[in-house]
Amino acid sequence: MLIVGAAFGLALGLLAGGTLGNLASIRLRSAWLLAFAVVIRYGTEAVLPQVAEAELLRLPLLATAFALLLVALWVNRSYPGMSLAFVGILFNAAVIVVNGGYMPIWEPSLRAAGFGLADLSPTVHTLLPAGLDASFLLHLGPLADVIPIPLPFIQNVASVGDAFLTAGLAFFLFAGVVRVPQELTEEQLEAIRRRLASLTGPGSRSKWSYDAAGILETGLTPAFAESAALDRPLVLGGAGQRLTSPALGSLAPEPSVTALPARRVGPEAVERVRQHPYVRLALNGSFSALWTGQLISLFGDRLHQLALVAVVLISTGSPLATGLVFVAATLPNLLLSPIAGTFVDRWNHKETMIVSDILRAAIVLLLPLAAIVNVVLVYPMVFAVTSISIFFRPARVAILPQIVEERDLLTANSALWVGETIADVVGYPLAGIFVVTLGAAVPLAFWVDSATYLASATLLTSIIVLARRSGSGAGEDIAPRLGFVGELRAGWSFLRSQATLLANTLQAAVGQFTIGITIALVPVYALRVYGDSNLGWQAVYGFLETGIGVGNLLGGFIIGLIGARFGKGRMVIAGYAVYGLMVALMALTGNVGLAIGFSFGQGIANMVFVIPSQTLFQELTPPALMGRVVGFRFALVFGSMTIAMALGATLAEFIGVTAVIAAFGFGTMLAGLAGLFVPAIRDA
Repeated sequence: MLIVGAAFGLALGLLAGGTLGNLASIRLRSAWLLAFAVVIRYGTEAVLPQVAEAELLRLPLLATAFALLLVALWVNRSYPGMSLAFVGILFNAAVIVVNGGYMPIWEPSLRAAGFGLADLSPTVHTLLPAGLDASFLLHLGPLADVIPIPLPFIQNVASVGDAFLTAGLAFFLFAGVVRVPQELTEEQLEAIRRRLASLTGPGSRSKWSYDAAGILETGLTPAFAESAALDRPLVLGGAGQRLTSPALGSLAPEPSVTALPARRVGPEAVERVRQHPYVRLALNGSFSALWTGQLISLFGDRLHQLALVAVVLISTGSPLATGLVFVAATLPNLLLSPIAGTFVDRWNHKETMIVSDILRAAIVLLLPLAAIVNVVLVYPMVFAVTSISIFFRPARVAILPQIVEERDLLTANSALWVGETIADVVGYPLAGIFVVTLGAAVPLAFWVDSATYLASATLLTSIIVLARRSGSGAGEDIAPRLGFVGELRAGWSFLRSQATLLANTLQAAVGQFTIGITIALVPVYALRVYGDSNLGWQAVYGFLETGIGVGNLLGGFIIGLIGARFGKGRMVIAGYAVYGLMVALMALTGNVGLAIGFSFGQGIANMVFVIPSQTLFQELTPPALMGRVVGFRFALVFGSMTIAMALGATLAEFIGVTAVIAAFGFGTMLAGLAGLFVPAIRDA
């Protein structure tokens, strides 16, 4: 896996225009710790088969190596990928230390990957029996090698830690390859001289000189000189972690100075990220940690969702009991969003996300045990998981403007949506294969998901929050302690007073009514329209959902690339209009291929109205009110979708499923076009 991750990161970096030579300019802090740890780690493995007495030192030596690695990775966490690698090493270290210096491999996973007991390395591995009992958990089985990879060339059994370590290595190498020297104009250099002169006192401006390579000589440490030469204090996208003094700040050039010919500053002094929006985000250590942690956690969610359906359906044999799982998972969106948003505004957003992940990890860990005791206990636990997620979601929305630059906000939202879509398009099939492979050992799916929540929580601790942007809306000076009801009212009052945000929310409540209709009726539509198809209605339904997912993926990526060129209000209008048209055309066509094509169009259009809408809320809402405002929006929109599910199912019994879907599709198209006549929407 590590080789695949390294190759992937290097390939992406080269495609982005980077060069392998840029890797030589990377300066890691305490790099000697990394080298020393690697020597101890692999030196121990090499000596153990040769020297019997070395077995006594296995655990202390490996524990020391892992401790040094963790320290070295943590101090470099501002580099993209380092926090991911930290989580991977932490998980692997924990399971190896608990098991006396060995990495356990779960026997069913070993066989599922195409290996036998003879393939185990007695120096490194130990075997975990097939049973899932207390012993499995005491040996930290969910963090062991439990993920089978039966693919040619990369055949292996991996752990959750390996997944994070691979992702971290890929991010780090990508970031390293795209590092390039920066051309600084004379006005920028003069601004640097003035700023540095102010730090050393008057009369020192004449003392600045340059070395043979054209690098500004400051008399300071090389690390400080590097930071001083940056227009914005970044370290591969991280926020100024190598600044020696907090007084320095940004060294932006003054516009009054006339630009002169540029002077090249060496690569070891200044680094500049490529100006591609996705590259800028990839080089942002905090965002890459958030994005990757969420992606892997979402994969875990897909795994436990399929496992949960399997557990309930097998235990009860009732489609109704299985359907109630989704009802329990949906209700908190309608009931708790504004309340959760009010609390989130009181709390630290980063800490809220971390605690939410830890709580979800605990509940998901206990879910299979509850199902064994009584399947009825599953419903309140599913309700609890979603309820906690409702606290996590507005906190994530609120923290995003604090970890990315304003110009990258729309692209960052797009990237998060792309990640969720990847989890849908790729995660569900992989989760299905894994759950089938597990068979009776399905509790492991929940425990792996629990591990991904813990990994996400660990990654969130590495996020570096920059300055809190104030937002452009009113309400910045609202008293932070009005009492719970007062704070709740303040959030609603702000949303109601902001014409753009209120109009966008009302448009969404009407426009996204159709989404609830399609969620409830598309399976029935597939059965009644394509029930006689050679493909089978189930396959048609699957293809329609896949078309939407692929459209989401492509649409999210495109919006991230070019969305900043267009007005957000007009994108929202176009998105709703096209989405409604695609839904109506899908309902009216009797051709499977065209229906899938229209589903693909729905996916693209969905991103065209969702991403700009979310970005508008982040730009116009003060951070102190973000949770409450977003909570009210979620309640209105999800409430609309929930009502639509019930209404659509009822109407379909009387006037037919095709007519209902088509009618509401045209309704969404009209809701979108109506925005052309509302300045608060059109000009947003």
